[in-house]
Amino acid sequence: MRFAILLILAALVSAATFRARAQAPATGTAPAVNWVLPIFTDREGYRALTLRGSSVRPAEGSGIAVTDLNITIFSGDAAARVDTVLLSQDAVFLPKENRAFGEKTVRVIHDEIDVTGEKWTYDHAGKKVSIQENVRVVYRAPFKLPL
Repeated sequence: MRFAILLILAALVSAATFRARAQAPATGTAPAVNWVLPIFTDREGYRALTLRGSSVRPAEGSGIAVTDLNITIFSGDAAARVDTVLLSQDAVFLPKENRAFGEKTVRVIHDEIDVTGEKWTYDHAGKKVSIQENVRVVYRAPFKLPL
């Protein structure tokens, strides 16, 4: 009789555990690897920017956490000229706002300027990069000073 009661209790506990696992949301979703997201202009359909990452996973809210982020910003016209490139090891991209940010180092490469720093944001609509800490600027154009 005792054995039968223990067997019934064990079966009930197993069933409850199985139900709880089946209803629990999946945690730790696997990241997407070698991710690419092209974004085009609204009217003409020209390439505006391309985001790449070695891996991506969902972040809090509607963000995407990106490892080895590479944002290539284009001219937004038929020429599709590369305007600027942003590189960061660890960042979050907000697709609805076309914004990216990160705590770790970012490198911004433009024709005549190369900027690095930490704690940064990029706003595509405003074509603006803000860097708050450890900023280093290399300007590669000749200075013409009046003598």
